[in-house]
Amino acid sequence: MTGLIHPVLLCGGAGTRLWPLSRKSYPKQFVRLLGEESLFQASARRLSGEGFSAPSVVTAADFRFVVVEQLAALGILPGLTLIEPSARNTAAAICAAALALDAQEAGALMLVAPSDHVIPDADRFRAVVQAAVPVAAAGRLVTFGIRPDRAETGYGWLELSTAPEADFAPVPQPLRSFREKPDAAMAEQLLAGGMHLWNAGIFLFTTTAILTAFETHAPAVLAAVRAALAGAERDLSFTRLDPAPWERCPEISIDYAVMERAGNLTVVPYGGVWSDLGDWQAVWREGGPDANGVVTAGAATALDCEDTLLQAASEAQEIVGIGLKDVIAVAMPDAVLVAHKSRAQDVKAAVAALKAKGAAQAETLPRDYRPWGWYESLVIGPRFQVKRIVVHPGAALSLQSHHHRAEHWIVVAGTARVTIDGTVSLLGENQSVYIPLGAVHRMENPGKLPLTLIEVQTGAYLGEDDIVRYEDIYARGQGAKG
Repeated sequence: MTGLIHPVLLCGGAGTRLWPLSRKSYPKQFVRLLGEESLFQASARRLSGEGFSAPSVVTAADFRFVVVEQLAALGILPGLTLIEPSARNTAAAICAAALALDAQEAGALMLVAPSDHVIPDADRFRAVVQAAVPVAAAGRLVTFGIRPDRAETGYGWLELSTAPEADFAPVPQPLRSFREKPDAAMAEQLLAGGMHLWNAGIFLFTTTAILTAFETHAPAVLAAVRAALAGAERDLSFTRLDPAPWERCPEISIDYAVMERAGNLTVVPYGGVWSDLGDWQAVWREGGPDANGVVTAGAATALDCEDTLLQAASEAQEIVGIGLKDVIAVAMPDAVLVAHKSRAQDVKAAVAALKAKGAAQAETLPRDYRPWGWYESLVIGPRFQVKRIVVHPGAALSLQSHHHRAEHWIVVAGTARVTIDGTVSLLGENQSVYIPLGAVHRMENPGKLPLTLIEVQTGAYLGEDDIVRYEDIYARGQGAKG
Protein backbone atom coordinates (compact mmCIF):
# COMPACT_ATOMS: atom_id res chain seq x y z
CA MET A 1 0.00 0.00 0.00
CA THR A 2 1.47 3.37 -1.05
CA GLY A 3 -0.18 5.41 1.72
CA LEU A 4 -2.00 7.55 -0.82
CA ILE A 5 -5.76 7.90 -0.60
CA HIS A 6 -7.47 6.83 -3.82
CA PRO A 7 -10.64 8.90 -4.34
CA VAL A 8 -13.54 7.18 -6.09
CA LEU A 9 -16.22 9.52 -7.40
CA LEU A 10 -19.67 8.07 -8.08
CA CYS A 11 -21.48 10.04 -10.75
CA GLY A 12 -24.18 7.92 -12.32
CA GLY A 13 -27.28 9.50 -10.72
CA ALA A 14 -30.01 11.34 -12.61
CA GLY A 15 -30.78 14.07 -10.05
CA THR A 16 -34.48 14.18 -10.93
CA ARG A 17 -35.42 16.23 -7.86
CA LEU A 18 -33.58 19.18 -9.41
CA TRP A 19 -35.60 19.06 -12.62
CA PRO A 20 -35.77 20.96 -14.94
CA LEU A 21 -32.13 22.08 -14.56
CA SER A 22 -30.95 18.51 -13.92
CA ARG A 23 -32.14 15.77 -16.27
CA LYS A 24 -31.16 12.25 -17.20
CA SER A 25 -29.28 13.52 -20.28
CA TYR A 26 -27.16 15.90 -18.16
CA PRO A 27 -27.64 15.37 -14.40
CA LYS A 28 -26.94 17.76 -11.55
CA GLN A 29 -23.37 16.65 -10.82
CA PHE A 30 -22.23 18.19 -14.12
CA VAL A 31 -24.24 21.40 -13.78
CA ARG A 32 -22.94 24.68 -12.36
CA LEU A 33 -25.55 25.04 -9.65
CA LEU A 34 -23.43 27.03 -7.19
CA GLY A 35 -20.40 28.99 -8.35
CA GLU A 36 -18.27 28.62 -11.46
CA GLU A 37 -17.57 24.89 -11.14
CA SER A 38 -19.91 21.96 -11.47
CA LEU A 39 -20.57 19.84 -8.39
CA PHE A 40 -18.46 17.08 -9.96
CA GLN A 41 -15.55 19.46 -10.48
CA ALA A 42 -15.81 20.79 -6.93
CA SER A 43 -15.78 17.22 -5.62
CA ALA A 44 -12.74 16.30 -7.70
CA ARG A 45 -10.86 19.41 -6.58
CA ARG A 46 -11.76 18.73 -2.93
CA LEU A 47 -10.30 15.20 -3.14
CA SER A 48 -7.05 16.13 -4.85
CA GLY A 49 -3.65 17.42 -3.87
CA GLU A 50 -1.12 16.15 -1.36
CA GLY A 51 -1.91 12.68 -0.08
CA PHE A 52 -4.40 11.87 -2.84
CA SER A 53 -3.89 9.89 -6.03
CA ALA A 54 -5.67 10.69 -9.30
CA PRO A 55 -9.41 10.23 -8.85
CA SER A 56 -11.18 7.17 -10.20
CA VAL A 57 -14.67 7.63 -11.57
CA VAL A 58 -17.63 5.29 -11.94
CA THR A 59 -20.15 6.65 -14.41
CA ALA A 60 -22.45 5.88 -17.32
CA ALA A 61 -21.38 5.67 -20.97
CA ASP A 62 -23.23 8.86 -21.88
CA PHE A 63 -21.15 10.87 -19.42
CA ARG A 64 -17.68 9.45 -20.02
CA PHE A 65 -16.48 12.37 -22.16
CA VAL A 66 -18.13 14.93 -19.87
CA VAL A 67 -16.09 13.47 -17.00
CA VAL A 68 -12.83 13.77 -18.94
CA GLU A 69 -13.64 17.27 -20.19
CA GLN A 70 -14.59 18.63 -16.78
CA LEU A 71 -11.54 17.10 -15.10
CA ALA A 72 -9.28 18.44 -17.86
CA ALA A 73 -10.62 21.94 -17.15
CA LEU A 74 -9.19 21.54 -13.64
CA GLY A 75 -5.89 20.13 -14.90
CA ILE A 76 -6.73 16.71 -13.41
CA LEU A 77 -6.16 13.45 -15.24
CA PRO A 78 -8.46 10.65 -14.05
CA GLY A 79 -7.12 7.34 -12.87
CA LEU A 80 -9.60 4.56 -13.59
CA THR A 81 -12.81 5.46 -15.40
CA LEU A 82 -15.27 2.59 -15.13
CA ILE A 83 -18.33 2.61 -17.38
CA GLU A 84 -21.46 1.03 -15.94
CA PRO A 85 -23.65 -0.68 -18.59
CA SER A 86 -26.67 0.29 -16.45
CA ALA A 87 -27.35 1.77 -13.04
CA ARG A 88 -27.21 -0.96 -10.36
CA ASN A 89 -27.01 1.29 -7.28
CA THR A 90 -23.99 2.02 -5.09
CA ALA A 91 -23.02 -1.49 -3.99
CA ALA A 92 -22.15 -2.59 -7.52
CA ALA A 93 -20.35 0.67 -8.33
CA ILE A 94 -18.22 0.56 -5.18
CA CYS A 95 -17.47 -3.14 -5.61
CA ALA A 96 -16.27 -2.55 -9.18
CA ALA A 97 -14.00 0.29 -8.11
CA ALA A 98 -12.59 -1.79 -5.24
CA LEU A 99 -11.80 -4.76 -7.50
CA ALA A 100 -10.18 -2.55 -10.14
CA LEU A 101 -8.11 -0.60 -7.61
CA ASP A 102 -7.07 -3.76 -5.77
CA ALA A 103 -5.80 -5.23 -9.04
CA GLN A 104 -3.54 -2.21 -9.41
CA GLU A 105 -2.50 -1.96 -5.76
CA ALA A 106 -3.49 -4.66 -3.30
CA GLY A 107 -4.98 -3.22 -0.12
CA ALA A 108 -5.25 0.30 -1.55
CA LEU A 109 -6.94 2.89 0.66
CA MET A 110 -10.05 4.13 -1.15
CA LEU A 111 -12.27 7.10 -0.34
CA VAL A 112 -15.73 6.74 -1.87
CA ALA A 113 -17.78 9.90 -2.34
CA PRO A 114 -20.80 11.00 -4.35
CA SER A 115 -19.90 13.65 -6.91
CA ASP A 116 -22.87 15.94 -6.27
CA HIS A 117 -22.36 17.08 -2.67
CA VAL A 118 -21.54 20.58 -1.45
CA ILE A 119 -18.74 20.86 1.13
CA PRO A 120 -17.44 24.47 1.07
CA ASP A 121 -14.56 23.96 3.52
CA ALA A 122 -12.38 21.54 1.58
CA ASP A 123 -9.42 21.86 3.97
CA ARG A 124 -11.55 20.93 6.95
CA PHE A 125 -13.01 17.95 5.14
CA ARG A 126 -9.57 16.70 4.09
CA ALA A 127 -8.41 16.99 7.71
CA VAL A 128 -11.35 14.84 8.81
CA VAL A 129 -10.45 12.25 6.18
CA GLN A 130 -6.86 12.18 7.40
CA ALA A 131 -8.11 11.59 10.96
CA ALA A 132 -9.86 8.46 9.70
CA VAL A 133 -6.85 7.01 7.86
CA PRO A 134 -5.32 5.03 10.77
CA VAL A 135 -8.54 3.19 11.60
CA ALA A 136 -9.31 2.51 7.93
CA ALA A 137 -5.76 1.24 7.36
CA ALA A 138 -6.30 -1.11 10.32
CA GLY A 139 -9.21 -2.78 8.52
CA ARG A 140 -12.24 -0.82 9.75
CA LEU A 141 -14.99 0.38 7.41
CA VAL A 142 -15.23 4.12 8.05
CA THR A 143 -18.27 6.27 7.33
CA PHE A 144 -18.42 10.04 7.81
CA GLY A 145 -21.37 11.46 9.74
CA ILE A 146 -22.58 15.02 9.26
CA ARG A 147 -23.46 17.27 12.17
CA PRO A 148 -27.25 17.74 11.87
CA ASP A 149 -28.73 21.23 12.12
CA ARG A 150 -32.40 20.37 11.54
CA ALA A 151 -34.83 17.47 11.83
CA GLU A 152 -34.25 16.24 8.27
CA THR A 153 -36.48 13.43 6.99
CA GLY A 154 -34.72 13.10 3.65
CA TYR A 155 -31.51 11.57 5.03
CA GLY A 156 -30.60 8.38 6.82
CA TRP A 157 -29.10 8.85 10.30
CA LEU A 158 -26.11 7.25 12.05
CA GLU A 159 -26.31 6.29 15.73
CA LEU A 160 -23.15 7.02 17.72
CA SER A 161 -21.74 4.94 20.58
CA THR A 162 -20.78 8.04 22.58
CA ALA A 163 -21.76 11.70 22.29
CA PRO A 164 -19.57 13.69 19.88
CA GLU A 165 -17.08 16.25 21.13
CA ALA A 166 -18.49 19.71 21.79
CA ASP A 167 -16.59 21.12 18.80
CA PHE A 168 -17.34 18.04 16.68
CA ALA A 169 -13.66 17.12 16.51
CA PRO A 170 -13.09 14.23 14.07
CA VAL A 171 -12.63 11.54 16.70
CA PRO A 172 -13.34 8.05 15.30
CA GLN A 173 -15.71 5.86 17.29
CA PRO A 174 -17.63 2.61 16.72
CA LEU A 175 -20.90 3.05 14.84
CA ARG A 176 -23.83 1.64 16.79
CA SER A 177 -26.43 1.45 14.01
CA PHE A 178 -27.90 2.85 10.81
CA ARG A 179 -31.37 4.35 10.89
CA GLU A 180 -33.42 4.76 7.73
CA LYS A 181 -35.07 8.05 6.75
CA PRO A 182 -37.32 8.90 9.74
CA ASP A 183 -40.67 10.59 9.84
CA ALA A 184 -40.85 14.17 11.14
CA ALA A 185 -41.54 13.22 14.77
CA MET A 186 -38.69 10.72 14.90
CA ALA A 187 -36.31 13.16 13.19
CA GLU A 188 -37.05 15.69 15.95
CA GLN A 189 -36.21 13.06 18.55
CA LEU A 190 -32.95 12.10 16.84
CA LEU A 191 -31.90 15.74 16.57
CA ALA A 192 -32.73 16.49 20.20
CA GLY A 193 -31.01 13.35 21.49
CA GLY A 194 -27.60 14.44 20.22
CA MET A 195 -26.49 10.86 19.50
CA HIS A 196 -27.12 10.77 15.76
CA LEU A 197 -25.47 12.20 12.65
CA TRP A 198 -26.65 12.42 9.07
CA ASN A 199 -25.49 9.64 6.76
CA ALA A 200 -23.57 11.31 3.92
CA GLY A 201 -22.72 8.12 2.02
CA ILE A 202 -18.99 8.92 2.14
CA PHE A 203 -16.71 6.03 3.08
CA LEU A 204 -13.03 5.26 3.66
CA PHE A 205 -11.64 1.71 3.71
CA THR A 206 -8.98 -0.49 2.19
CA THR A 207 -9.85 -2.56 -0.85
CA THR A 208 -9.06 -5.64 1.22
CA ALA A 209 -11.55 -4.69 3.95
CA ILE A 210 -14.44 -3.82 1.63
CA LEU A 211 -13.94 -6.85 -0.64
CA THR A 212 -13.89 -9.10 2.44
CA ALA A 213 -17.13 -7.44 3.54
CA PHE A 214 -18.70 -8.08 0.13
CA GLU A 215 -17.59 -11.70 0.25
CA THR A 216 -19.19 -12.10 3.68
CA HIS A 217 -22.36 -10.05 3.36
CA ALA A 218 -23.06 -9.65 -0.38
CA PRO A 219 -21.42 -12.53 -2.28
CA ALA A 220 -23.89 -12.25 -5.18
CA VAL A 221 -22.82 -8.66 -5.79
CA LEU A 222 -19.14 -9.59 -5.63
CA ALA A 223 -19.52 -12.54 -8.03
CA ALA A 224 -21.47 -10.57 -10.63
CA VAL A 225 -19.17 -7.55 -10.51
CA ARG A 226 -16.04 -9.70 -10.61
CA ALA A 227 -17.35 -11.35 -13.78
CA ALA A 228 -18.26 -7.96 -15.28
CA LEU A 229 -14.76 -6.69 -14.64
CA ALA A 230 -13.15 -9.88 -15.98
CA GLY A 231 -15.08 -9.42 -19.22
CA ALA A 232 -14.50 -5.67 -19.43
CA GLU A 233 -13.28 -4.03 -22.62
CA ARG A 234 -10.99 -1.07 -23.07
CA ASP A 235 -12.54 1.87 -24.93
CA LEU A 236 -9.94 4.61 -25.40
CA SER A 237 -9.05 5.48 -21.77
CA PHE A 238 -12.25 3.95 -20.37
CA THR A 239 -13.04 0.49 -19.02
CA ARG A 240 -16.45 -0.78 -20.11
CA LEU A 241 -17.80 -3.41 -17.73
CA ASP A 242 -19.29 -6.52 -19.34
CA PRO A 243 -23.08 -5.94 -19.61
CA ALA A 244 -24.26 -9.57 -19.23
CA PRO A 245 -22.86 -10.33 -15.75
CA TRP A 246 -23.44 -6.73 -14.70
CA GLU A 247 -27.18 -7.13 -15.30
CA ARG A 248 -27.18 -10.14 -12.97
CA CYS A 249 -25.89 -8.01 -10.11
CA PRO A 250 -28.47 -7.24 -7.40
CA GLU A 251 -29.57 -3.60 -7.51
CA ILE A 252 -28.86 -2.62 -3.92
CA SER A 253 -27.21 0.22 -2.02
CA ILE A 254 -23.92 -0.20 -0.17
CA ASP A 255 -25.76 0.52 3.10
CA TYR A 256 -28.20 -2.36 2.67
CA ALA A 257 -25.68 -4.75 1.09
CA VAL A 258 -22.77 -4.29 3.49
CA MET A 259 -22.80 -1.46 6.01
CA GLU A 260 -25.94 -2.44 7.94
CA ARG A 261 -24.59 -5.99 8.30
CA ALA A 262 -20.89 -5.45 9.01
CA GLY A 263 -19.53 -5.45 12.55
CA ASN A 264 -16.34 -3.46 11.93
CA LEU A 265 -17.87 -0.02 11.33
CA THR A 266 -16.39 3.25 12.53
CA VAL A 267 -17.93 6.70 12.23
CA VAL A 268 -16.00 9.98 12.12
CA PRO A 269 -18.02 13.16 12.78
CA TYR A 270 -17.81 16.09 10.38
CA GLY A 271 -18.95 19.38 11.89
CA GLY A 272 -18.62 21.59 8.81
CA VAL A 273 -21.18 22.70 6.26
CA TRP A 274 -22.47 19.93 4.02
CA SER A 275 -25.39 19.42 1.63
CA ASP A 276 -26.28 16.71 -0.83
CA LEU A 277 -28.19 19.38 -2.79
CA GLY A 278 -30.94 16.81 -3.09
CA ASP A 279 -33.82 19.14 -3.95
CA TRP A 280 -34.64 22.76 -4.72
CA GLN A 281 -35.16 23.62 -1.07
CA ALA A 282 -31.53 22.61 -0.49
CA VAL A 283 -30.46 24.86 -3.39
CA TRP A 284 -32.42 27.71 -1.80
CA ARG A 285 -30.75 27.02 1.55
CA GLU A 286 -27.21 26.86 0.10
CA GLY A 287 -27.82 29.83 -2.19
CA GLY A 288 -27.58 32.27 0.71
CA PRO A 289 -31.06 33.72 1.20
CA ASP A 290 -31.20 37.49 1.76
CA ALA A 291 -32.92 39.21 4.70
CA ASN A 292 -36.31 38.30 3.21
CA GLY A 293 -35.29 34.70 2.57
CA VAL A 294 -35.07 35.29 -1.19
CA VAL A 295 -32.53 33.67 -3.53
CA THR A 296 -32.28 34.72 -7.17
CA ALA A 297 -30.05 33.24 -9.86
CA GLY A 298 -29.63 34.29 -13.47
CA ALA A 299 -32.00 36.84 -14.99
CA ALA A 300 -34.39 36.82 -12.03
CA THR A 301 -36.18 39.65 -10.22
CA ALA A 302 -38.08 39.33 -6.95
CA LEU A 303 -40.56 42.01 -5.81
CA ASP A 304 -42.04 41.77 -2.31
CA CYS A 305 -41.20 38.07 -2.08
CA GLU A 306 -40.35 35.98 1.00
CA ASP A 307 -38.58 32.64 1.41
CA THR A 308 -38.55 32.13 -2.34
CA LEU A 309 -36.14 30.83 -4.99
CA LEU A 310 -36.24 32.32 -8.50
CA GLN A 311 -33.81 30.85 -11.03
CA ALA A 312 -33.48 31.54 -14.74
CA ALA A 313 -31.22 29.24 -16.73
CA SER A 314 -30.97 31.45 -19.81
CA GLU A 315 -29.96 35.10 -19.98
CA ALA A 316 -32.38 35.41 -22.89
CA GLN A 317 -35.38 35.05 -20.59
CA GLU A 318 -36.43 36.97 -17.48
CA ILE A 319 -38.28 35.44 -14.54
CA VAL A 320 -40.13 37.86 -12.26
CA GLY A 321 -41.81 36.99 -8.97
CA ILE A 322 -44.26 39.37 -7.29
CA GLY A 323 -45.61 38.83 -3.79
CA LEU A 324 -44.49 35.22 -3.60
CA LYS A 325 -43.93 33.32 -0.37
CA ASP A 326 -42.41 29.85 0.05
CA VAL A 327 -42.23 29.33 -3.71
CA ILE A 328 -39.66 27.70 -5.99
CA ALA A 329 -39.71 28.89 -9.61
CA VAL A 330 -37.14 27.63 -12.09
CA ALA A 331 -37.30 28.66 -15.75
CA MET A 332 -35.60 26.79 -18.59
CA PRO A 333 -36.05 27.54 -22.31
CA ASP A 334 -38.21 24.42 -22.70
CA ALA A 335 -39.72 23.87 -19.23
CA VAL A 336 -40.76 25.81 -16.13
CA LEU A 337 -41.16 24.51 -12.57
CA VAL A 338 -43.34 26.33 -10.04
CA ALA A 339 -43.80 24.63 -6.66
CA HIS A 340 -44.41 25.34 -3.01
CA LYS A 341 -41.11 25.06 -1.18
CA SER A 342 -42.47 22.36 1.12
CA ARG A 343 -43.18 20.16 -1.92
CA ALA A 344 -39.60 20.15 -3.24
CA GLN A 345 -39.29 16.39 -2.75
CA ASP A 346 -42.28 15.84 -5.07
CA VAL A 347 -40.46 17.10 -8.17
CA LYS A 348 -39.38 13.51 -8.82
CA ALA A 349 -43.06 12.56 -9.13
CA ALA A 350 -43.56 15.37 -11.65
CA VAL A 351 -40.73 13.97 -13.77
CA ALA A 352 -42.37 10.54 -13.68
CA ALA A 353 -45.66 12.09 -14.80
CA LEU A 354 -43.98 13.88 -17.71
CA LYS A 355 -42.19 10.70 -18.72
CA ALA A 356 -45.47 8.75 -18.64
CA LYS A 357 -47.06 11.15 -21.10
CA GLY A 358 -44.06 11.05 -23.42
CA ALA A 359 -42.74 14.57 -22.86
CA ALA A 360 -39.13 14.87 -24.01
CA GLN A 361 -38.55 17.48 -21.29
CA ALA A 362 -38.77 14.74 -18.65
CA GLU A 363 -35.25 13.50 -19.38
CA THR A 364 -33.65 15.56 -22.13
CA LEU A 365 -32.22 19.07 -22.05
CA PRO A 366 -32.59 21.34 -25.09
CA ARG A 367 -28.79 21.50 -25.21
CA ASP A 368 -27.29 18.14 -26.19
CA TYR A 369 -23.70 17.54 -25.05
CA ARG A 370 -21.31 15.49 -27.17
CA PRO A 371 -17.59 14.55 -26.92
CA TRP A 372 -16.76 17.26 -29.45
CA GLY A 373 -18.94 20.02 -27.92
CA TRP A 374 -22.70 20.59 -27.93
CA TYR A 375 -25.68 21.56 -30.03
CA GLU A 376 -29.19 22.87 -29.47
CA SER A 377 -32.23 23.02 -31.73
CA LEU A 378 -33.38 26.56 -32.45
CA VAL A 379 -36.33 25.86 -34.75
CA ILE A 380 -38.03 22.61 -35.76
CA GLY A 381 -40.65 22.47 -38.50
CA PRO A 382 -42.02 20.13 -41.14
CA ARG A 383 -39.02 18.74 -43.05
CA PHE A 384 -36.52 21.22 -41.59
CA GLN A 385 -34.54 21.92 -38.41
CA VAL A 386 -32.16 24.74 -37.43
CA LYS A 387 -29.41 24.05 -34.89
CA ARG A 388 -26.63 25.97 -33.21
CA ILE A 389 -23.49 23.80 -32.98
CA VAL A 390 -20.38 24.53 -30.91
CA VAL A 391 -17.22 22.47 -31.50
CA HIS A 392 -14.33 22.55 -29.01
CA PRO A 393 -10.83 23.51 -30.24
CA GLY A 394 -9.13 20.48 -31.76
CA ALA A 395 -12.34 18.44 -31.75
CA ALA A 396 -14.04 16.78 -34.71
CA LEU A 397 -17.39 15.23 -35.53
CA SER A 398 -17.33 11.76 -37.03
CA LEU A 399 -16.91 11.11 -40.76
CA GLN A 400 -20.51 10.33 -41.64
CA SER A 401 -23.38 10.46 -44.10
CA HIS A 402 -27.17 10.65 -43.90
CA HIS A 403 -29.87 8.72 -45.76
CA HIS A 404 -32.68 11.21 -45.30
CA ARG A 405 -31.35 14.75 -44.95
CA ALA A 406 -29.14 17.39 -46.51
CA GLU A 407 -27.41 20.10 -44.48
CA HIS A 408 -26.26 23.70 -44.80
CA TRP A 409 -23.50 24.90 -42.46
CA ILE A 410 -22.93 28.62 -41.80
CA VAL A 411 -19.87 29.53 -39.70
CA VAL A 412 -20.58 32.42 -37.32
CA ALA A 413 -17.45 32.21 -35.11
CA GLY A 414 -14.11 30.45 -35.47
CA THR A 415 -12.78 28.32 -38.31
CA ALA A 416 -14.12 25.04 -39.67
CA ARG A 417 -12.28 22.38 -41.62
CA VAL A 418 -14.93 20.66 -43.73
CA THR A 419 -14.57 17.40 -45.63
CA ILE A 420 -17.20 16.53 -48.27
CA ASP A 421 -16.69 13.39 -50.36
CA GLY A 422 -12.92 13.64 -49.94
CA THR A 423 -12.63 17.37 -50.68
CA VAL A 424 -11.29 19.41 -47.75
CA SER A 425 -11.85 23.15 -47.34
CA LEU A 426 -11.50 25.80 -44.64
CA LEU A 427 -14.41 28.06 -43.78
CA GLY A 428 -14.20 31.27 -41.78
CA GLU A 429 -16.85 33.50 -40.30
CA ASN A 430 -19.77 34.34 -42.62
CA GLN A 431 -18.89 31.49 -44.98
CA SER A 432 -21.15 28.53 -45.65
CA VAL A 433 -21.22 25.13 -47.33
CA TYR A 434 -23.89 22.71 -48.57
CA ILE A 435 -23.74 18.97 -47.82
CA PRO A 436 -25.97 17.01 -50.21
CA LEU A 437 -28.00 14.04 -49.06
CA GLY A 438 -25.74 10.97 -48.96
CA ALA A 439 -22.45 12.89 -49.08
CA VAL A 440 -19.70 11.58 -46.79
CA HIS A 441 -18.68 14.53 -44.64
CA ARG A 442 -16.94 15.69 -41.50
CA MET A 443 -16.56 18.93 -39.56
CA GLU A 444 -13.44 19.76 -37.51
CA ASN A 445 -12.25 22.72 -35.47
CA PRO A 446 -8.54 23.24 -36.25
CA GLY A 447 -8.37 26.48 -34.28
CA LYS A 448 -7.70 27.45 -30.68
CA LEU A 449 -11.11 29.01 -30.11
CA PRO A 450 -14.55 27.38 -30.09
CA LEU A 451 -16.20 26.97 -33.49
CA THR A 452 -19.83 28.08 -33.68
CA LEU A 453 -22.02 27.45 -36.67
CA ILE A 454 -25.66 27.37 -37.64
CA GLU A 455 -26.84 24.15 -39.26
CA VAL A 456 -29.97 24.01 -41.39
CA GLN A 457 -31.23 20.48 -42.02
CA THR A 458 -33.81 19.63 -44.69
CA GLY A 459 -35.28 16.25 -45.48
CA ALA A 460 -37.96 13.68 -44.85
CA TYR A 461 -36.46 12.46 -41.55
CA LEU A 462 -34.29 14.53 -39.17
CA GLY A 463 -33.67 12.10 -36.29
CA GLU A 464 -30.26 11.85 -34.65
CA ASP A 465 -30.07 8.15 -35.52
CA ASP A 466 -29.84 8.93 -39.26
CA ILE A 467 -26.05 8.60 -39.23
CA VAL A 468 -23.83 6.19 -41.13
CA ARG A 469 -20.49 6.46 -39.35
CA TYR A 470 -17.21 5.70 -41.14
CA GLU A 471 -14.55 7.08 -38.78
CA ASP A 472 -14.73 8.54 -35.30
CA ILE A 473 -11.91 9.68 -33.02
CA TYR A 474 -14.17 8.97 -30.03
CA ALA A 475 -14.69 5.29 -30.98
CA ARG A 476 -18.47 5.56 -31.11
CA GLY A 477 -20.36 2.94 -33.08
CA GLN A 478 -23.18 3.10 -35.61
CA GLY A 479 -26.29 4.85 -34.40
CA ALA A 480 -24.48 6.89 -31.75
CA LYS A 481 -25.46 10.53 -31.81
CA GLY A 482 -23.25 13.29 -33.18
